Amino acid sequence: MHNRNNACFLRMFRRYSNVVATATLSLCLCCSSTALAQSKESPPDPLLPNQPLSPQARQNLAAALEKLNVQAQTRLAAGDSVGAFEIWNRELRLRRALGTLAEVQALGRVGVIAWSENERTQVQIITQRLQTIQQEVQSQPTTDLTLLRSLAYAYQQVRSPKQAIQVYHQILRLERQQNAAAAENTLRTIAELHLSWFDYLQAAKSYQELLALASARGDRVGEVTYLQQLAYIYDRARQPQQALVVKQRLAELYLNESQFTQVPAIRLAIAADYQALGQTQQAFQNYQEAYASAWSLQQYARAGDALRGLILLYRTQGQINEALQASQILLETDQRAANFYGLMNTYDQIGQIHLQNGNPSAALSAFEQGLAIAQQLQYLQPYFTQQIQQIQQNLAQ
Repeated sequence: MHNRNNACFLRMFRRYSNVVATATLSLCLCCSSTALAQSKESPPDPLLPNQPLSPQARQNLAAALEKLNVQAQTRLAAGDSVGAFEIWNRELRLRRALGTLAEVQALGRVGVIAWSENERTQVQIITQRLQTIQQEVQSQPTTDLTLLRSLAYAYQQVRSPKQAIQVYHQILRLERQQNAAAAENTLRTIAELHLSWFDYLQAAKSYQELLALASARGDRVGEVTYLQQLAYIYDRARQPQQALVVKQRLAELYLNESQFTQVPAIRLAIAADYQALGQTQQAFQNYQEAYASAWSLQQYARAGDALRGLILLYRTQGQINEALQASQILLETDQRAANFYGLMNTYDQIGQIHLQNGNPSAALSAFEQGLAIAQQLQYLQPYFTQQIQQIQQNLAQ
């Protein structure tokens, strides 16, 4: 068994020597299915003619390689992943004869399968081959944009975002000299890639560039789209000050473009940002505006959210009577929204406020109404029952 393992090691070393760096060999030589380079000692592949490929020979080879791809898919579907990747690796070696573009496209195709099958070593080898190709491309005096795009996409397929973004930036520099529309599409891809890997800082930078481009050409739809993305990014990054600036601009655009149905939600988000920044007065104002606009548009669920924000602010500021008045309005809002869980919680909140305000009788009435809804929903009945019993005991003493 020991001799067999040694033979496997030597065989794999020869196959990988022109692809994988020496430092990585110890990690990669455990499985024969990951070999992409053909050993010099091995006989030439019967599918590969010795002479330069004629157009007909290229066509024949491409058809044969597609058959190999189908065979590998069949093996994988049958549960033979080792056999499948052995076939795919043969296909990848032979793809080189069809040119770099064909090889890169095949590497990406096989790479995404390897990733989904958790074939980490295979993914690593494919990624290293892509890096070798990238170095070769960068050393050329002229640049093939089609090849670069395929290379960047292949990096995405093997989940190498840093390398993909690096190539996309190279593409972006070239496109900015030739095609502004294509450059914007590439910048959008870069932004989306940063965002998909939760790199919020870099995603924000890219979307800010896109926003500037849209604003410069008066593209209001583009402005709204990029502002919405930036608002999402700053929210996720917990940067309320930056989010606030973006959302204020969004609110202005919604009003200018008569997108009134979007106003309540953005006002509500602005209020939350002001609250997070400790700017209570501005938070109050925006919660009130969010409620008023939502009510006028019959967006009762949104109006309820605005009232809940107001009530929380009132209570934290010690404005108990104002919190109670807003809670009474919230009851009607929850009823119109058919929000029965919200209605139950609002009665609970009213009860708690009355208790805080030293009015147990009014609190008892609120908890009893909350219990009636809880019984219909079959939810939190013991809680309301306990509140009622405790108040009744206190009143009896």
